[in-house]
Amino acid sequence: AKTYSESQKPLKVFLGEECELNAGKKELSTDMWERFTEFCKNNSFTRNVTIQIFSQTIATLPGVKKVRERTAEGQKTFFVGIGERKINFEKENIFGKGNPNDAFAQYFIGNSFLNPLVDFEDNLLFIANVTFEPGCRNNWHIHHAESGGGQILLCIAGKGWYQEEGCYPVELKPGMLVEIKPNVKHWHGAQKDSWFSHIAIEVEGVNTSNEWLEEVSDEHYNEL
Repeated sequence: AKTYSESQKPLKVFLGEECELNAGKKELSTDMWERFTEFCKNNSFTRNVTIQIFSQTIATLPGVKKVRERTAEGQKTFFVGIGERKINFEKENIFGKGNPNDAFAQYFIGNSFLNPLVDFEDNLLFIANVTFEPGCRNNWHIHHAESGGGQILLCIAGKGWYQEEGCYPVELKPGMLVEIKPNVKHWHGAQKDSWFSHIAIEVEGVNTSNEWLEEVSDEHYNEL
């Protein structure tokens, strides 16, 4: 998710496009409000960043009072809805979000959280609940193994994506299972407008290792 300072560059482009649509007049219209909410969703802005943009930029435009009156319920639904979606997700995420996944943060875009469900030292399998904030995804990576190996994902809450190199992305929803074969390049993460969690089960194998590769670019991700 972008910070307020990181929002300024795409916001400048958005306002420039709106200025052209309104024949050079920087005035908030009902249509612009709808495009603004879509713009915030597409950029994975958090509720706080969205409100900050609105109060410091959008709310200063002429015509904002008129649009507020005509779309009051829509604004309420949009701003409150972001918070409600997170609350609902946390209720569905029955295995718990855990702590920030700092040890692997360098291999993720956005924030992820890890809640180990077993003590790795006392078990053959490492099993953990991984939670992704909206827009978060891990880098392309490969679970190497001479035999056995790979990974199993059990989707728990929210909506996500899984994609293997050269294949179409698969939309992930609660109750789905993904069997990741060893030595296959792939990535997985949350959709841009939804939190997502899955249980990750590392499959035992011979000479297993993980190879972390390039990031999933914004250009590629935003086309999903």
